[in-house]
Amino acid sequence: MKTRLLLLATLILISGCDKTPTGRDQLALVPGSMMAQFGSQAFLQMQQQIPASENTTRNARVQCIAREILLEVGNRFPGTPMPDTWEIVLFDDPTPNAFALPGGKIGVNQGLLDVADNDAQLAAVIGHEVAHVLARHGNERLTQELGIKAVLLLVGLFSEGDGDSERIIQALGLGAHLGIALPFSRAHEEEADVMGLELMASAGFDPRESTQLWRNMAAAGDGQPLEFLSTHPNHESRIEALEQRMDAALPLYQRTTPVDCGSP
Repeated sequence: MKTRLLLLATLILISGCDKTPTGRDQLALVPGSMMAQFGSQAFLQMQQQIPASENTTRNARVQCIAREILLEVGNRFPGTPMPDTWEIVLFDDPTPNAFALPGGKIGVNQGLLDVADNDAQLAAVIGHEVAHVLARHGNERLTQELGIKAVLLLVGLFSEGDGDSERIIQALGLGAHLGIALPFSRAHEEEADVMGLELMASAGFDPRESTQLWRNMAAAGDGQPLEFLSTHPNHESRIEALEQRMDAALPLYQRTTPVDCGSP
């Protein structure tokens, strides 16, 4: 069994090594179909627990911004696999938060619209969250958390009688909350910032508003980190990193026609 495990682990490591859209080496072993199932399960749980907003104006605004961001994925990151369709829901929740999940799910809380002063600032968050999905950060993090043997068990290469069935059940529970309960690493956050900045700029949203958005988020916490920022880099470090990328992002924006999705 140990020899078989070592052989299969070696083979899956070789085949599983890949690169993210920015060129970073990545090990993401969980099948994409399984990740999509996890994302759908988590999204359904959210919909059962939190009602969707009935504010038609705000719904239209969120749909418009997300649609413009998603339309630019193929232009900015050609060849990157992405869901055929996306479900976008504005939740009636006052917490300033947003997330995107494998399987093409985007959730935005109404509270975020009270912190994001305009379309571009909201686009900064949505672009960042979509980038997490495009770069398979959830898959990579789940692979790291479970370890190779558990991933192999998860995809059915080993029988449940191998003594790790309880761990796999725990893994499935973790997967059901992927992107909500499982924090991303600093490297993932920085990569999502870079990709999100490019997406929003090329979609027609002023990238300079991204830094103001993070200042707004920090201020909204009144000295305490918001839930959305709890696993993210220090906001000053994030702002500095975004400003360093602005020379590359601004020309992308300047070549577009600015988008108006109904900023207040």
